Amino acid sequence: MLVNGDSTLVITPKGKRILIDGGEEENNLGQYLLARKIKTLDYVIISHFDSDHSGGIKKVLTSLNVKKLLISRQIEKTEACTQVIEIAKEKNVKIIFIEAGQKINIEKNIILSILWPILDEKIMDNPINNNSIVATLEYKKFQILFIGDIEEEAEHQLVKKYGANLKATILKVAHHGAETSTTQEFINKIKPKIALIGVR
Repeated sequence: MLVNGDSTLVITPKGKRILIDGGEEENNLGQYLLARKIKTLDYVIISHFDSDHSGGIKKVLTSLNVKKLLISRQIEKTEACTQVIEIAKEKNVKIIFIEAGQKINIEKNIILSILWPILDEKIMDNPINNNSIVATLEYKKFQILFIGDIEEEAEHQLVKKYGANLKATILKVAHHGAETSTTQEFINKIKPKIALIGVR
């Protein structure tokens, strides 16, 4: 059986570890990380609570030392979100609710900038996907843009709001490359050198 999922691990020059999403629960991401001697994660970011992005986070929280969990405030409450928050509280993980405009200094020269969602501009059509966390991880002149599973409407709002400032060296393509995302307008604005698609 093929198990879909989306997950990215970033290790900074000074050894900080940032996990963005955790794939499906069946992927056993926690075991995978421990097998590679990764026992601590400085930041875990859940872009949204579809199972193929959030399912593996429960085992990560129970089996690794997670310092900070970054999520957004949800329009639709889901069992997955409730379970993750309960586990994080049990494990004394610091939960940070993030929204557009926030910047997190990871270490010298590395900044995580939150571009979406905007609390008073949330999209009600397919809200779990369209209100995914969108964030740029910037290191000097290099940027990776993580966009969860946002679709065309959210992409249009980002282009409208950020204009020429919406750019990235690497684009983590939304929704596993589905036709509902990654419009020509969006690509033309970002002009990435590399696009990564989580699909198998």
